[in-house]
Amino acid sequence: MRVCASLSSASDMDAAMAADMVEVRLDLLGSVPDTRGKDTLVTFRDPVDLSVLPEGFSGIIDIGEQKRPGTDLTVVGSYHDYDATPDADGIVSKLSGMDADIRKGAFRVNRMADLASILDASKRIGGRHVLLGMGALGAVTRIRQDILGNEFSFGYIGEPTAPGQFSVGEMLDLGDGCTVLGIIGNPLGKSKSPAMQNAALRANGIRGVYLPFETPDLERAGDVIRGYSIRGANVTIPYKQRIMEHLDRIDPAAERIGAVNTVVNDDGVLTGYNTDVVGIGIALDRAGIDVTDRRVAVMGSGGAARACMQYLDEHGCSVTVAARNEESGTALAREFGQTYRRPSSVSPRMHDLIVNCTPVGMYSDGPYPIGLEAIDHGVAVFDMVYGPTPLTRKAEEAGCRVAYGADMLAGQGAASFELWTGVRDSFDVMRRELE
Repeated sequence: MRVCASLSSASDMDAAMAADMVEVRLDLLGSVPDTRGKDTLVTFRDPVDLSVLPEGFSGIIDIGEQKRPGTDLTVVGSYHDYDATPDADGIVSKLSGMDADIRKGAFRVNRMADLASILDASKRIGGRHVLLGMGALGAVTRIRQDILGNEFSFGYIGEPTAPGQFSVGEMLDLGDGCTVLGIIGNPLGKSKSPAMQNAALRANGIRGVYLPFETPDLERAGDVIRGYSIRGANVTIPYKQRIMEHLDRIDPAAERIGAVNTVVNDDGVLTGYNTDVVGIGIALDRAGIDVTDRRVAVMGSGGAARACMQYLDEHGCSVTVAARNEESGTALAREFGQTYRRPSSVSPRMHDLIVNCTPVGMYSDGPYPIGLEAIDHGVAVFDMVYGPTPLTRKAEEAGCRVAYGADMLAGQGAASFELWTGVRDSFDVMRRELE
């Protein structure tokens, strides 16, 4: 990986010495400082004025979309779209028309299909080029120089100026061929999985990174995972069921559950697993809650609820599904041979355990499908949302035995990590990161 350090001031040069080259943006620095013999890229944002270059300058100049000046220097022509990513045809058409030695395109990545467009364009554009995705979802393009065929990639010094950027140090530590993991969902703003999984990567000395892939749809998700050599991904709301159509194989346990929360990429073959069941068992065990033959009310009918239903079914529970979506709630209950009831008719006092499988408490402020007023010390509570949440606070006040979503998150995360890396026993590292 060839890393270019973007300078924001002349004082950045000390930190930039570890990089392969440096970028001097004249709109920020005004002039070209002493770059101490480093290969230098001078970026013009205003009209190109070669007279500002130091005597004997032999580096690279970025002229943006301006007319190529008369010079023997290596010229970069660059285009930035801060709103969207064109399709591959659009990218190739835009950059191929540039009179430049190196063609650079940077595009705002808003969905998984945008990453696929950048990948497709990289295979067709020909010649020397740099193709980058801007924004958090575009981060993977910055560390896959080898796959995209980029001449170089950029790292910041000091503080990032936009989501998805890596520091020079991070870029050099990762390098080409690093392990890339991630989480696919929408929204992901409150997800603790990146912090938790990155802690496990560091603790185990694995050269890699876990990235958020927040996307409004799953179009070309499989192509992105394969094409960018993403080793694996967690899948969360609302895609645990929809991801299955993008995979090559489904583990039998995940097939029974009907939901996938973990994807493993084995040389382009994508297999879906469900480690939520493992996390559920860990959370309940740590709370000292034995669900065998118990009466349980499950709030929700999505992918997390499906995993919960599988676990409860294996332990002989009598389950009432209470979901606002009557159609999906009825279907889920029927599939597992259990009962659906309208939430308004379900009382906590009728059950031994209440389980929240909805996003209420994380991405929604409520109310819960089941009213909390009747919760007392006679019922146990399990909230899959890592808290504290209104439900866990109410349960604690009532003296209930409580199982926490943080234990489930770390449990399922450690199980996923083992599938991707072969490393076991990462629960404690992940759980500490959530505290």
